[in-house]
Amino acid sequence: MLKIPVLRWGKPYDSLELDQVVHFRTGEPIAQVSQANGGIIQRDLRKASLARDILREIPCSELIERLGRAADLYEKGTLPLGDGSQSPDEFAHQQSATTGLPEHMCRANMSKNSFVLKNMKQILDCLTRGLDLDILTRGYGVEHRGVVVSYQAQSPVLGAVLPSNSPGVHTLWLPAIPLQLGLVLKPGPQEPWTPYRMVSAFIEAGVPAEVFALYPGGPEAGAALLSACDRAMIFGGSATVEQYKGNPKVQAHGPGFSKILLGDDVVDHWEDYLDLMAESIYINSGRGCINCSGVWASRHTREIAQALAERLGPIEVKPPEDPQAGLAAFTVPGMAKAVWGMIEADLKENGVTDLTSAYGPRLVELERCAYLRPTIVHCQSPENQVAKKEYMFPFSTVVECPQEQMLAKIGPTLVCTGITEDPNLIRQLTDAVHVDRLNIGPIPTTRLNWLQPHEGNIIDFLFRSRAYQLPAEKLAAV
Repeated sequence: MLKIPVLRWGKPYDSLELDQVVHFRTGEPIAQVSQANGGIIQRDLRKASLARDILREIPCSELIERLGRAADLYEKGTLPLGDGSQSPDEFAHQQSATTGLPEHMCRANMSKNSFVLKNMKQILDCLTRGLDLDILTRGYGVEHRGVVVSYQAQSPVLGAVLPSNSPGVHTLWLPAIPLQLGLVLKPGPQEPWTPYRMVSAFIEAGVPAEVFALYPGGPEAGAALLSACDRAMIFGGSATVEQYKGNPKVQAHGPGFSKILLGDDVVDHWEDYLDLMAESIYINSGRGCINCSGVWASRHTREIAQALAERLGPIEVKPPEDPQAGLAAFTVPGMAKAVWGMIEADLKENGVTDLTSAYGPRLVELERCAYLRPTIVHCQSPENQVAKKEYMFPFSTVVECPQEQMLAKIGPTLVCTGITEDPNLIRQLTDAVHVDRLNIGPIPTTRLNWLQPHEGNIIDFLFRSRAYQLPAEKLAAV
């Protein structure tokens, strides 16, 4: 069994308090993970400025090259982990064993993270709008238009309180190192694997170990990290997002409530988009904030819901090592049952119908875990309460709503796919401030373009643009 330490600015630290991570199906111990307390985190982060000082000695271009090497190591190499090592196959097996994700999905998420690392130069070029990255190192410089600009880092490190449910979110903190900010991470209790493997790959590729801190622990550790970092991310539910709303230090990532809208000009041909809808709902076991949780149309909604139910309803639970497994387990005891209880309560409302019930029970309880099979619910009105919900499995409502009311009714939406050629609807979607990522045309909600920002531009979060003037003689020397 692996023993995984806390990492305090690159130095392993074995704590007295340990958390045992076990296989979700067998109960077999997988690893003992040292636990950090709030006092250690607060004390260590007094030295956070050293991480940025160290990284600013290495040009951004060189750090980007090292990330490219780290990508191959992360995806293909055998890397140090705690008191042992870990191959890519062991990583996929261990991550699956503790998170409930099928192993092939774990491998797919490895490829996704590796892709982002390999393409970091292009990603940063887009996110900074072509800014010379040396300007971020120096704090000021001359833009390509000959204008003096200044970007001031708002923190020497980026902190992140990470989840256990969706390994794909790790792409969001990967740009910190080439931006010359240290990383302070609290891994999810069931998913220490990605942050530890990624940091190990970074160090093996030549990024100084002293710029990394990894603090597994309970809620106290997360609270301490958020308090001590001037810029941090957290992942959670709607309550978490609401708690940090308006806090400039914290970027809170919660449910996506992502949706597909079928315009009146195309809805009569809805069958053409059935594959797209099913993919958006089902891929990655519906665990991502970018998975579709609602399909909206003015008509044919019952037929759409029935067709989706016929496509997704029969999907059965398979073992995590099965390459055809499409459903992830709920590994926290009682969670799946509680979620299904909430759904059952909503199904009692008038105008709400579960069209997947014809394909057998949705809740599947095993000895040590449980699954929820894909669920498609038809709503006669956007006022039905279940139309406002999102769950961590392949779940979607199909909502009947007049086109002219859709944008007023859909609520906050991370990804909106608007399938239409109606110029008025396209204009309204483009202007909708409650839509974050917008796809116009038949694009699945789950198809991301990594060259575009995801739920806010990380550059704008980490750096402040400000006025900066220089005498003419110093300007010429820049």
